[in-house]
Amino acid sequence: MAVITPHGGKLVNRMVEDREREALAREARQLPAIPLDEWEVSDVELIGIGGYSPLEGFMTRAEYESVLESMRLPNGLAWTIPVTVAVQPQQADRVKTRQRVALLDDQQQPVAILNVTDRWRRDRQREAQVVYGTVDPSHPGVARTLSASETLIGGKITVLHHTNQSEFAQYRLEPKQTRQLFEQRGWSFVVGFQTRNPVHRAHEYLIKTALEMADGLLLHPLVGQTRKEDISADVRMRCYEVLLDGYFPKDRVVLAVNPAAMRYGGPKEAIFHAIVRLNYGCSHFIVGRDHAGVGSFYGPLDAQQIFRRFDRTALAITPLCFDNSFFCKRCGGMASEKTCPHPASERVNLSGTAVRQMLRDGQVPPPEFSRPEVAKVLIEAFRQQVGTAA
Repeated sequence: MAVITPHGGKLVNRMVEDREREALAREARQLPAIPLDEWEVSDVELIGIGGYSPLEGFMTRAEYESVLESMRLPNGLAWTIPVTVAVQPQQADRVKTRQRVALLDDQQQPVAILNVTDRWRRDRQREAQVVYGTVDPSHPGVARTLSASETLIGGKITVLHHTNQSEFAQYRLEPKQTRQLFEQRGWSFVVGFQTRNPVHRAHEYLIKTALEMADGLLLHPLVGQTRKEDISADVRMRCYEVLLDGYFPKDRVVLAVNPAAMRYGGPKEAIFHAIVRLNYGCSHFIVGRDHAGVGSFYGPLDAQQIFRRFDRTALAITPLCFDNSFFCKRCGGMASEKTCPHPASERVNLSGTAVRQMLRDGQVPPPEFSRPEVAKVLIEAFRQQVGTAA
């Protein structure tokens, strides 16, 4: 069997050809300039390499409204989170439709050219409520939405160069590259796993359970913008490396990075994550409890149940839904709510707060919760953090 078809049937490529890059870069320096934030720069990269297929640019008003109203693009394909670029109020009146503008990265260098086909004012409260299910500014996605400009512009983009290529260079595989790799290995049943945290034993259990069924796995950590309190991407990558080195078959797992920013959008971001992994060549996607959640904004199973709202014509990737997993002392191994009959007192369950405190104190969490090699990396990272702060 072949690798699954991308979302919309074709993998988008908006990266400029080498022979055109110099001329377009010169043009970009003469165009009106729109500075992007870190989140938007990540989106440019994913549009350019096809991670957001079938999008060829930032959403037009029709696409934006369709996503908010129906969780679909105008052509009926599943899409749950708007991908937009905001223009600051002092620039808004100078940006016209049917105009080309340069999009600037954090170094104030042109990263893409956008052909403006739409300009409109959004209702930020409405967008926050629809996308995140709340207007509470303590939600990081809501806070960003409410603090951003009301004016959005949309249209196709041409991407001049990749961003952040030196960071995790060996793991920056584009969708076309992971697809070629899966095809070379003869994989068609490919499971994607999303993570913004180090993989602990419960995650490992989900991954290995999926691997029992699949040809292979794409371990695809998100390395774009996250909250300050989240563990940094470089520390997480070291954790993945030591885990893969000691506990997974190297010929059945591919580690690559997802450059996207984290929205913390719960169920709607679960669909968003699945679409990206479909474009990278995954036929299946692991969805655990409270996928992409933050705080208590979403129910533990909301991210699994939302997949029922889309048939295979709207979203071809198949979710693999898992319940809460843990080490059970009575069972003598990893289990879940679906397989373990024993009470909570027999289960090794630690809160994230408790684990972080143990790591800060230099204590290794129990091996039933975390592999000691992973804990060692995290303890060292916390020590360095304390040393830097001092």
